Amino acid sequence: MKLIAPAALLTSLCFSVLANDNLQTFQLENVFDLEYANQIEMTNDGKTVYFVRNRMDIKSDSKVSNIWSVDSSSKQLQPLTSGVHMDYSPVLSPDQSRLAFISTRDGSSQIYVKWLKTGAVAKISNLTQSPSSLQWSPNGRQLLFSQFVPSKVSSPINLPGKPEGASWAEPAKFIDDVYYRADGGGYTKPGFRHLFTIEANGGNARQLTSGDFDHDGPVSFSEDGNSLYFSANRHADFKLKPTNSEIYQLTLNDLQITALTDREGPDQQPQISPDGRYLAYTGYDDKRTNYENTQLYIRDLKSGDTTSLTADFDRSVEQIKWADNSRGLYFSYASEGQTALAYQPRSGKRKVITQKIGSVSFGRPYSGGDFDISDDGDVAITLADTQRPADIAIVKNGKTQRLTKLNDDALGNKQLAKVEEIWLKSSYDDLPIQGWVAYPPGFDSSKKYPLILEIHGGPVANYGPHFSAEIQLFAAKGNVVLYMNPRGSDSYGKEFAQTIHHNYPSNDFDDLMTGVDALIGKGFIDQSKLFVTGGSGGGVLTAWIVGHTDRFAAAVVAKPVINWISFVLTADFYPFFADYWFPGKPWDHIEHYMKRSPISYVGNVKTPTMLLTGEADYRTPISETEQFYQALKLQGVDTAMVRIPDASHGITKRPSNLMAKVAYIQWWFDKHSK
Repeated sequence: MKLIAPAALLTSLCFSVLANDNLQTFQLENVFDLEYANQIEMTNDGKTVYFVRNRMDIKSDSKVSNIWSVDSSSKQLQPLTSGVHMDYSPVLSPDQSRLAFISTRDGSSQIYVKWLKTGAVAKISNLTQSPSSLQWSPNGRQLLFSQFVPSKVSSPINLPGKPEGASWAEPAKFIDDVYYRADGGGYTKPGFRHLFTIEANGGNARQLTSGDFDHDGPVSFSEDGNSLYFSANRHADFKLKPTNSEIYQLTLNDLQITALTDREGPDQQPQISPDGRYLAYTGYDDKRTNYENTQLYIRDLKSGDTTSLTADFDRSVEQIKWADNSRGLYFSYASEGQTALAYQPRSGKRKVITQKIGSVSFGRPYSGGDFDISDDGDVAITLADTQRPADIAIVKNGKTQRLTKLNDDALGNKQLAKVEEIWLKSSYDDLPIQGWVAYPPGFDSSKKYPLILEIHGGPVANYGPHFSAEIQLFAAKGNVVLYMNPRGSDSYGKEFAQTIHHNYPSNDFDDLMTGVDALIGKGFIDQSKLFVTGGSGGGVLTAWIVGHTDRFAAAVVAKPVINWISFVLTADFYPFFADYWFPGKPWDHIEHYMKRSPISYVGNVKTPTMLLTGEADYRTPISETEQFYQALKLQGVDTAMVRIPDASHGITKRPSNLMAKVAYIQWWFDKHSK
């Protein structure tokens, strides 16, 4: 069976010469022109913001990143590093004189330090594994990080009789671990992540943690620097209960580890207050549901009393940071498709600081973003909208000021799709559903346009009013694009997200169809040109849609789950999926699993449906795609399969793969335009 290769389409059917082309609209090749900012580090006085500046390198077909700074008053930009490699994780020393970061400039990920007054840079590590969670000790003499430590494993058998000089087959690979492969990492090597310190002036790394458990950041030091706090799952059954982490204290003089929490559920992000009195962390009581709100907890280290500061807050706490005076914490959270920042005092009413933290995703319009706080309460944030990827901005005295304009050269002369927010009531139960409509450049409401329904993954995730290269590319080809947050999405509270608990897919279908019907009702949609696509959880819903309606002219199902039984038994994180997404193991609940599986409705499919998945996807393995492809072939449905070589679940990690994905989808829709 001949399969379609990504390069073939891009050469034989160039996206830029399709109908309605306009050189002033966003085109496939413009993906390599995009930049975005993330990983913010702000000086204590708020005068300088350090950040990672990311761009796409057309020769290596990869993202490269360097560290820059911007003056919060003059907006003057300055590079701190350069080169076609990855510089990331910038962290200021306690005295603000040095900047530590990780770089791949020498061919492997190593720790570097830059002296800010002199400009001198030194590599201080020579590690055999990639470091992460980089952090300074309170006295500035050491850096803490985590890295993988391989374990020695010997084969349980040895084959006898091999003559000297003989060439035998490669030895069999013996696997007995619960987690034996991971999406984006392939088949895993035995070992665990541990915490290390290294002298800031260079030297050998010292391992702090031990045991057959994973230890990673973020880490928080005590005020005196004699102990540190971290989150880990050190329970004997950690492999089968992966979310049950605790907060631990490690004393540095004897490396003794003491558990500070003991509840069922994740406890993460430990942060000691600047005065050393309180321990803040995030977590929730695990009830084996598809979603729970993550709360912000604070423990008085003198009394031992622990309190949730957000028990009344129907949103999930994300990143946290203490105020310099130890009187409260800042935290980010997602609400209605956007990321906000609030200040929560140890006692009293919380205050919203900004609702404009911008997404650092530029492929699809997912929410998210970064922030940092000065000692005086000035806030540096990533700032983005539907017209621009993430820049750096500062929030001061309640006012937001953009400090960078990283994409004005790339997008300033482009006619981009205008994006409009909509709210609808689901046809199923009148549940309020939020969505956004992207209109093609030059939109004329008196004309008729194709409609593309684009569905987010997760399924507990959210889209919002953020820049999306994929949405812009579809709109540039004359499509109206609709994207929504159906029930089950987060950022709308616990009840909204839990509507799909043991019930997915289900009435999220009705939510999406309500959006399609609403746009048709406006009179500018050509009903013969309705198209639908989505990836991951959106791929599940796309496959579900074509099994429940034939109203769409064509569909593209990207990296889907088709059969929940085979998914749970082949996905990389299978203990979580089996215990949290379903009422029990597949063999005990076959009927339930199959009722929610799109494969059960393949007999209803009439819609021309293309499948698109990375060949190295271990989150929604390509075997799911192959099942649906072969089932559709058996049914006589017009179908095709696009396999992206070497791509994991994040298909668009390489820019050309993003281009290929969009080009294939548009080609399939054009092919089936009536």
